[in-house]
Amino acid sequence: MARTLCNCVTSSYLKVMLWNLQKARPLWITNLQEDETEEMEGPRSPGQLLNPALAHSVSVASCGNIFSCGAEDGKVRIFRVMGVKCEQELGFKGHTLGVSQVCFLPESYLLLTGGNDGKVRLWDVSAEVEKKQKSPVKHIHRKKTKRGTYTKQGGSTNASVTHEEEHGKISPKLNIEHGEKVNWLLGTKIKGHQNILVADQTSYVSVY
Repeated sequence: MARTLCNCVTSSYLKVMLWNLQKARPLWITNLQEDETEEMEGPRSPGQLLNPALAHSVSVASCGNIFSCGAEDGKVRIFRVMGVKCEQELGFKGHTLGVSQVCFLPESYLLLTGGNDGKVRLWDVSAEVEKKQKSPVKHIHRKKTKRGTYTKQGGSTNASVTHEEEHGKISPKLNIEHGEKVNWLLGTKIKGHQNILVADQTSYVSVY
């Protein structure tokens, strides 16, 4: 469960709900499966039948009115809270299997996602979010990215940084081949450096 101002956002099965904490009742509910059906023009693929849009994780950005949702269908959805309702701002295929975790980095629209496919990805959704509203978060200087290698605690793994349009309008800025299903992740600073903590089905926490 993630808090936003006096309301909170929760995910349950196929639904995402915006709650009023003072009245303990939902203000807005959306069914991810129904929304997906409306957007589809042709017949469903076998993968869509096997991987329904079960909501696994939600994360609220520092601005308080933007939140993300990761689902079993491999898609990441970005919503904007507008009074007592929410509108979907963006939706894209984030992973080949279910998106188990989503996490906005503090004071930014940089979004970490972890999947059942064993990948950890970093996305910049600021361009899409700021189309309708000027960003209320701190300005982040954008630098040219390059290929890089990140060290995993207890071993090594390659993490690529890319600008290629691989996911429609948005592409991952960072791709980490973690190798295990991601159960939890967090972006945090350790000794002044930005790190990503990842927990999986093992007893270890990996640091990138």
